[in-house]
Amino acid sequence: MSPIISIISIASVSPLGNDPKMIWENYLKDEHLFIQKAFGGQTAFASVLDDDSKEKVALLKQSDIKYKALDNSVLFAMVASREAVKKANWTKDDLFGINIGSSRGATELFEKHFQEYLESGKAQTLASPTTTLGNISSWIAHDLQSEGPEVSHSITCSTALHALLNGVAWLRAGMVDKFLVGGSEAPLTPFTIAQMKAMKIYAKEEQEYPCRAFDLEKKRNSMILGEGASVCCLEMGESENALAHIIGIGYATEILEHNISISAEADCFQKSMKMALKEASVEEVDVIVMHAPGTIKGDSSEYRAIERVFGESLPLLTTNKWKIGHTFGASGMLSIEMALLMMEHDYFIDVPFLSKQNTTKSIRTVLINAVGFGGNAVSILLRKT
Repeated sequence: MSPIISIISIASVSPLGNDPKMIWENYLKDEHLFIQKAFGGQTAFASVLDDDSKEKVALLKQSDIKYKALDNSVLFAMVASREAVKKANWTKDDLFGINIGSSRGATELFEKHFQEYLESGKAQTLASPTTTLGNISSWIAHDLQSEGPEVSHSITCSTALHALLNGVAWLRAGMVDKFLVGGSEAPLTPFTIAQMKAMKIYAKEEQEYPCRAFDLEKKRNSMILGEGASVCCLEMGESENALAHIIGIGYATEILEHNISISAEADCFQKSMKMALKEASVEEVDVIVMHAPGTIKGDSSEYRAIERVFGESLPLLTTNKWKIGHTFGASGMLSIEMALLMMEHDYFIDVPFLSKQNTTKSIRTVLINAVGFGGNAVSILLRKT
């Protein structure tokens, strides 16, 4: 049996809030958290940080003159990382690694610097160092005064769960005893929104639930972007203080027929879920937190993959993207957070506009899926301690 990894703590900033009680209360409400917002010359749905999280980010930015030049993708991750490490009781004397990535990185700063370049023909001194993707883990290490390895990466929308995979690999290799992993995304910028609209996957309709994530009957794509960061602290072994144990990991990449789609039955998800279930049966899984971005092909292909793997033993299925949208590289860890909260409260968060599912059984084992452009799928199996 593979060595078990413990999730010791988790923290986030997102439209749901930054406090576990507040986040859970928001999950219990059937309302989405989208607003219509202007992005340059266009208007679009989006999901933004709650006011308390915005204040925490603003205070961090003002706390050090060096932080004033940083992008929100870095600041979001720093706020969440401080809280996660505090909850885990880690100190700067603990040797822990950091792997926190982002799909898009410093989108707001990059667009700002590039616009200034177009207008003046010159780039600012800090344009390059503040927009590199490695910024995130490096600045977190600086802020926490840690001395372990630092890794930042982009594996598009599965970035956060790939960070978790990397943390597990380092821990099982015995290279460190602790790892901080997660993802951060601040994608609410005019060019990023325009890119999503260009692919014709962005929600247009004003309806009670504009993002129809996991609605297999929808006639239009309905993805909406959100912002946020979520990180968790991992330790080797079955810790008594663990929120949950990681009992299975899976990953796969499939050969694509198109740059932005996966196969009709999501071969990558079938492979990643089967790998995650290597030491557990399909009957043991109580809930799957789906990737389900709200697109017609993305949602349906993932569901068909789940049907192929689980057959008649279909678990409860859910997603949080109908409520907070797609946070790109941060989305997988926000799904982990949702799974941990459902296990803690032993309560299933359903998708309100779909048929209610039978929720009589206790929630002890949850599978979390994520996939990104390029068909990079990850599945993580958690069990309540």
